Amino acid sequence: MPFKSKAQRRKFAQLLVEGEITPETYEEWNRATGTARLPERVKPKKKRAAKKKRVAKRVGAKKRSASRRATRRPSRRKVRTRTRKK
Repeated sequence: MPFKSKAQRRKFAQLLVEGEITPETYEEWNRATGTARLPERVKPKKKRAAKKKRVAKRVGAKKRSASRRATRRPSRRKVRTRTRKK
């Protein structure tokens, strides 16, 4: 049975050094693999979910009224104009 990745080949070499597998087993797998170019790992690592950013509240900050917020930050919605029918 051939090796599937470079990581697997390294693991088998480690097991060979520790004496958990025989040299014949390692050579059998190595011969079956041949000169094939192996990937580093078979499966890519799972991506971690991004952490949510936490907004720090200022101590002593006052709440702004709705009218003040509206003047500071204009609306991004498009304004539709109605046309009257005659």
